[in-house]
Amino acid sequence: MADGIASVLAQNATSMPLLTHLEELRKRIMLSVVGVVVGFFSCWSFADRIFALMQRPIIQALRHHGLGGGLVYLNPTEPFNLYVEVGLVAGLFVASPFVFYQLWLFTAPGLYRKEKRYVLPFLLSTVVLFLAGGFFGYRMVYPASLDFLIGYGQRFQPMITIGEYTKLFLTIVIGLGLIFEMPILVFFLALMRVITARWMWRNLRYSILAIFIVAAIVTPTTDILNMCLFAAPMVALYAISIGVAWLVNPGDGRKTRML
Repeated sequence: MADGIASVLAQNATSMPLLTHLEELRKRIMLSVVGVVVGFFSCWSFADRIFALMQRPIIQALRHHGLGGGLVYLNPTEPFNLYVEVGLVAGLFVASPFVFYQLWLFTAPGLYRKEKRYVLPFLLSTVVLFLAGGFFGYRMVYPASLDFLIGYGQRFQPMITIGEYTKLFLTIVIGLGLIFEMPILVFFLALMRVITARWMWRNLRYSILAIFIVAAIVTPTTDILNMCLFAAPMVALYAISIGVAWLVNPGDGRKTRML
């Protein structure tokens, strides 16, 4: 694995000096930040509507267990800070195609000409997977987690602050959005000959064990159902990633430097 990464770094070093490489990285980061800022201001006026969608799962969970009320705040500045945070996260989702394009432009100089043709599939799949992960978290994982947590403490009167609720919401939604990028990560690792489909298949059982360990750590509850809700898409994504690695380097298992 170290040899495979070293060969890619050596290839990048020959095509682009270190200082130029760092300057290019700074440029891409700055452009990405500008894109997120533009997305933030474009979503700022819709922050109230966006948060109305965000709080829908907790309202439904409270009603399901016969509890009234809603979210509260303890600090006068908390609602304003909340809308800033909501606008920023919404802007991140809106600007995600531009940000991922900057990532591609940064990595493209280290790729061969035939590998650069993947730019359009890369952008489409990256954005679609990121949004799909966030949507899956919003529609499936988060409501199930809230229903379990509210039901577990239904003998008490809940007083949930908007700050803590938003933190939990973003942890699950953005976390699953990033987890759904697994096939993209495997795509680049396969391009660099770091891993192959053969290696991933041989280590399938260890990977599934690692996935369930990660799911147990990141899930907000302690029950097996919610852990499986996290782990199931990760296992499916791992299977898809095996296919991605094979498509990048079909029958190239013997050439990888990890094996």
